[in-house]
Amino acid sequence: MHATKIMIIGCGGSGKSTLAKKLHELTGLPLIHLDQLFWQAGWVEPEKENWRKTMEEQTDRPSWIMDGNYGGTMDIRLEKADTIIFMDRSRWLCLYRILKRLVQYWGRTRPDMTEGCEERVSWAFVKYVFHYNDTRRPGVLKKLERFKKDKQVFILQNNRQIQSFIKKIVEV
Repeated sequence: MHATKIMIIGCGGSGKSTLAKKLHELTGLPLIHLDQLFWQAGWVEPEKENWRKTMEEQTDRPSWIMDGNYGGTMDIRLEKADTIIFMDRSRWLCLYRILKRLVQYWGRTRPDMTEGCEERVSWAFVKYVFHYNDTRRPGVLKKLERFKKDKQVFILQNNRQIQSFIKKIVEV
């Protein structure tokens, strides 16, 4: 498998950042956590045009691993990625992980977030995660179908598949 631009998407708590970090360690490709780029200290969002420009600039780099969704700019990453990974995990696992993360990083900033964005979970985010597989997943799968003939697309649903994928990366 030859990958130089790897995009990792999926529900909150699906393991995007964890996989991205592991792939970065194995490949040496630059790691870009979209949450760090998007959020400014105090959970301030960038202007939409500035965010699009940032995504254009970041995806024009020769190689990268990017984790995060941000649907408004997903098209930019889908076009420029050569490898797309969809972390297709159960709602219960994702909910468990976001709550675990909340406890683990309460009052602190996670390593994959912008400094000054202390860990928090809103009721809206919990509902988003709970309903992701019903509301967002079908659209993501439909989008990925369009890219399967031109790009490497992986849909990882369990730990065995994730470990198998990592093994393929190591073998390259």
